[in-house]
Amino acid sequence: MQGKRLNDGTPGEWDEAAKAAGWEDGFEDFSDKVDAILIKNRLLYGKEKSDGSSANYYKLPNDANELQDLISAKNMNAQIGEIFRECYRYGQASHSDELRGIKKILFYANAELARIEKYVKK
Repeated sequence: MQGKRLNDGTPGEWDEAAKAAGWEDGFEDFSDKVDAILIKNRLLYGKEKSDGSSANYYKLPNDANELQDLISAKNMNAQIGEIFRECYRYGQASHSDELRGIKKILFYANAELARIEKYVKK
């Protein structure tokens, strides 16, 4: 992938990069290790202090015009993005009543819980 942007890499190139980094199982193993590092760092160092009145994490980015802008700015993964979308439109979408909406939120919350529990020692 040398000389390319990260998003331009093919799945094969990602597998080669993962193997070159010492993860013999390829991208799946590489992805899991990256997730573990990101989750542990966020749990240890990623908390912003607040005095209870307001905090930087409540400020909207200047270029945010829709939910996808916020999802991208906060670097949300798929599960958190789906929860965020459903919470915002809860009970308003013609294809999703409140019961379907809350089931969707719970489904994605449980998926995220399972993902995080793989990396957090109890």
